[in-house]
Amino acid sequence: MTTTSLFSTLAFGLPGGTEWIVILVIGLLLFGRRLPEVGKSIGQGIKEFKKGLKDDADDDVEPAAKKRAQLPNEQVLGTPESTGSASGERQRTT
Repeated sequence: MTTTSLFSTLAFGLPGGTEWIVILVIGLLLFGRRLPEVGKSIGQGIKEFKKGLKDDADDDVEPAAKKRAQLPNEQVLGTPESTGSASGERQRTT
């Protein structure tokens, strides 16, 4: 099988240049009024998608900091009773 016959077999039924122009004109006639609405909705979708990505990236950083802030000091440093002094002062002997 030659290259030209293979190409013509694969391209059979696909629209050519002038056929694409006719398809586009018919599409504009049918959907011309709705194109601004479609463009607006696509723009809003992209905006919300980017906002979601940004919020998701912020959420990844914040939980670790919140967990550290929410831990009581007893868990982080230990209780005063465990260190051996009740109030952190030395006892005097007189």
